[in-house]
Amino acid sequence: MSTKDTNDQAPLIDIQNLTIQFGAQTVLRNITLSVSRGDTLAIIGESGCGKTVLMKTIIGLIRPTSGSVTFDGQSLADLNEKQMTRLRMRFGFVFQGAALFDSMTVAQNIAFPLRQHNSRTPSEMQKTVVKRLSEVGLPKSIINKKPAELSGGMRKRVGLARALAMAPEVILYDEPTTGLDPIMSDVINELILRTRSHNPVTSIVVTHDMRTARKVANRVIMLYPLTRLERDEPQILFDGPPDSIENTSDERVTQFVHGEARTRIEEMALEID
Repeated sequence: MSTKDTNDQAPLIDIQNLTIQFGAQTVLRNITLSVSRGDTLAIIGESGCGKTVLMKTIIGLIRPTSGSVTFDGQSLADLNEKQMTRLRMRFGFVFQGAALFDSMTVAQNIAFPLRQHNSRTPSEMQKTVVKRLSEVGLPKSIINKKPAELSGGMRKRVGLARALAMAPEVILYDEPTTGLDPIMSDVINELILRTRSHNPVTSIVVTHDMRTARKVANRVIMLYPLTRLERDEPQILFDGPPDSIENTSDERVTQFVHGEARTRIEEMALEID
C-alpha cells in the first residue's frame, strides 16, 4: 500500500482523550473523536456543552489541558505559531454572525484572506471574488456594497464565499443558520451541500438546528454539559448517522432532538434552589 493510500485512509482530524479546563472549570472531558476526509460532521448540544470550544481546539486556538489533537498526521502540540498559521490556511471559517468587516465592501471582505497571504494578483483576486459569489448564489452587482446594505442571509452567504476564497480542505461552520428565517436557513443548508459536492472538502458544523444537522451531515455527535453528568459518564451522548438519532434510547438526546423540556424544568428549579 502506498503512502498516499495510507494517508487517505487515516482520519484527517484525530482527537484522543481531550480535556479542556479553564481554571477550575472543566468544559470538555476525555473526548475521543476522529473525522475522516470528506465527512460532514454536525456537533449538536445545548448551550454551554463545549461545542465551540471543541471547534476552536481543532484549529489550535485553544490548547488541550490534556490529550491530543492531530491534523493530517501532525500533532498540533508539536507546531510553533508560524506552523500553526500555515496550517490554519487549510481551514475556512463561517462565523455565527458572518463577522464581516463593516468598513469593507463585499469584494474586499471576500478577498481579505487572499490579500493577507499575498496569494493572488489583483486580477486573480477579482476573478476569485466573482467565482465565489456565484457559488453562493449572489450576483456580481453586490461587489461594491457594504455589509450594512445586505440582508442577514446575504451576509451569511458572503461569509461563506470568504471561507471558500482560499479553497480550504476543511470548513468550520459556527451556527450557520442562527437568526435566519426557515427559508433562508434552508438556503444556507443547500449551500453547505453544494459546497461539499463541488469541492473536496471536509466540514464541521456546530449547530442547535436539527434541520441543519439532519440535512447536511453524514454523522452527528451530541455533547452534554459536564455539570449534568456523573463522573464516569461519557460526554458524547450520541455518535452516528442523523437518521439513527431518532432511535436512541437516551432520553436526554430525544429531548434535545425534539426540543422538549420535560425534566429540564425540574432540573433548572433544583439548580436555582
